[in-house]
Amino acid sequence: MEALLKLSTWIDAATERIGRATYWLTLAAVLISAGNAIIRYSFNISSNAWLELQWYMFAVVIMFGA
Repeated sequence: MEALLKLSTWIDAATERIGRATYWLTLAAVLISAGNAIIRYSFNISSNAWLELQWYMFAVVIMFGA
């Protein structure tokens, strides 16, 4: 029974870390998306690297959610 409680504690801690990472990745992706849109429409410049970074962050968020 003690081993199962330790396993449960480890799973809870891992889930908490994944949740926090997902939160921060989502926030970063939204800020990058908004910043890229503002720069694109304000200064008429854009970079595909920012779009790729945004999509990779969303992919990690989806994989964490799965």
